[in-house]
Amino acid sequence: MSDTSRARQILTTATKAQASDIFIIAGLPLTYKVNGIMHSEGERLMPNDTLELIQEIYTLAEDRKTEHLTECGDDDFSFAIPGMSRYRASAYKQRGSYAAVIRTIAFELPNPELLHIPQVVLDQAKATTGIILITGKAGSGKSTTLACLVDRINSTRENHIITLEDPLEFLHRHKKSIVSQREIASDTDNYLTALRAALRQSPDVILLGEMRDHETIQTAMTAAETGHLVLSSLHTIGAASSISRIIDVFEPSQQRQIAVQLSMVLRAVISQQLVPAVDGTIIPAFEVMVMTPAISNMIRNGNVHQIGKIYSFAAKDDMISMDSSLYQLYCSGTITKETAIHYSNNQRMMEQKLGL
Repeated sequence: MSDTSRARQILTTATKAQASDIFIIAGLPLTYKVNGIMHSEGERLMPNDTLELIQEIYTLAEDRKTEHLTECGDDDFSFAIPGMSRYRASAYKQRGSYAAVIRTIAFELPNPELLHIPQVVLDQAKATTGIILITGKAGSGKSTTLACLVDRINSTRENHIITLEDPLEFLHRHKKSIVSQREIASDTDNYLTALRAALRQSPDVILLGEMRDHETIQTAMTAAETGHLVLSSLHTIGAASSISRIIDVFEPSQQRQIAVQLSMVLRAVISQQLVPAVDGTIIPAFEVMVMTPAISNMIRNGNVHQIGKIYSFAAKDDMISMDSSLYQLYCSGTITKETAIHYSNNQRMMEQKLGL
């Protein structure tokens, strides 16, 4: 077993600095991301340095084998160091050398109030059937929001919650609900196999880490149709683009049927992005689309592009557009005008709203 003191020190430093990510890449110094800003330290890492560090990380991860990384070029896994934190690692080959990005995950479940997750998002945990999607680019906090919704259900209902994740991130204790957490590759072969098996395991709620292909999406919709609540994520921004992405995964001959099916099972689409706050931290901005008869008809009739217009007429506490969320953050003094404009969907309209 190799010495892990250097890797352990790196993880300790990152955890104390509240870094979200650690980058171990040849040709660059060791780099930490703190509140969205990159901080480098030390000299440039050479290929033998990154290989040695990654081997130490694998040792810390309960002596995980490196065969998958060496054979496939990618490997995702999670591990914990008692008294410090949990970590999600993605190791990979690049330019003939080994690299890794490691995300820190707190042992304690996230506090939605401290994370500024609005009540309208948390209220989606009241749903008992259908599909709720959390969308956004990588690193936007989708997993955190999903964990908050699972914890809200776990704390308020007597359900069986099954989570299918790649890899496991937040660990849920049994509260009012029973929570079964399964990690892809170590507990089951893949999402589709695990999802089909979950339907035989008396679930009330299924968390599906990501909708990756048409078979998984079809099975998830079937689960929702048969009375289950399915929580999942997509790497898309905005309700309309998320719905279009799901439909476009299927063959043209199937898309009409899928649109009709989706219009009946979709409950909400929550899109989020992280933006810099005036105090130097980062804060989420949310777009929330809750299904209405009008939106259902738009999806069924192939008018998904018109969904954004609904937000102009939505009740204040019911739905919110991304630009409205940014404007509210500006009005509360949380972000600057420049940030509100930069991250808005319609910059010209945001400028007018801000009186510029």
